[in-house]
Amino acid sequence: MPKNKRVDHPIILGVVGDSAAGKSTISAGIAQILGPERVVVICTDDYHRYSRKERAENGISALDPRANYIDILEQDIQRLREWKPILKPIYNHHNGGLDAPEYIEPREYVIFEGLLGYWTRAMRANYDVKIYLEPEEDLRRKWKVQRDTAKRGYTVEDVLKSMDKRKYDSINFIQPQRTFADIVVNFYRPEGKSEESGARLNVRHILRPTLPHPDLTPILEAGSKKGLRLDLARDIDGKPVDVLDISGDIDDKRAQSMEDLLWSLIPEAQHLRENVGRFTDDKNKQALSHPLALSQLLITYHIVKAALGHHAI
Repeated sequence: MPKNKRVDHPIILGVVGDSAAGKSTISAGIAQILGPERVVVICTDDYHRYSRKERAENGISALDPRANYIDILEQDIQRLREWKPILKPIYNHHNGGLDAPEYIEPREYVIFEGLLGYWTRAMRANYDVKIYLEPEEDLRRKWKVQRDTAKRGYTVEDVLKSMDKRKYDSINFIQPQRTFADIVVNFYRPEGKSEESGARLNVRHILRPTLPHPDLTPILEAGSKKGLRLDLARDIDGKPVDVLDISGDIDDKRAQSMEDLLWSLIPEAQHLRENVGRFTDDKNKQALSHPLALSQLLITYHIVKAALGHHAI
């Protein structure tokens, strides 16, 4: 393929993880970098087959593939990749009901974020880049309580009870999808800071050899190693991976150096440059996280390269 010639289909990014793993935050930041007018973000929660009331009556959780229109999701991913519009169902998180479907047209970039995006081979075959979010479990539980009480009308007790009931489904349906990801992103608390849940979180990227990852040698060899570390390790399946750790206390200058390096590796996208890494903290205020910003930018690097024909192996 000639250099810098764009592929002839929309670039499909998958962002999968358990409930409240940070999927929407990651996806929103990436869409902001690429330009909202060039991206369509689809939450696969919209493909729930049953309302909240029906799931309770049937004793089935939203994490179970049987409670979702997996066949329609497969079809919609394929149609968007072929530049065809879809009629997407809508799940209403506020009242737990199913609303009228929405007409969606494809754009240059499509992000599917949700619980079961890698469940079938047919789904997985259509992604250009696949991300799995795996935050520290206690941290995820804290995020879920924060979100569901503030935005979805649940009590703390309701949220904790629901998470305990869905533990089996998470183990059997969500977590197995980790194996299909090109990058596993793990936010975790610094040692001795058990209350940290926002801007000062560390992040670990497990970089599998299914993608051509950027060469970070210039920034890793320049001056202090504080805040960034790249090691060769073995993943939980025993396979070799690169592990990139970004500390929550990385200083502004070093974070900016890594951001500049990543942008220099995708000169085709300099016009997309935006300030990223913003999120809503536990006080419902906007905050900035360098590890989040660099995570969003690293994923964006792969999306832009995929658009130029640098695909997953």
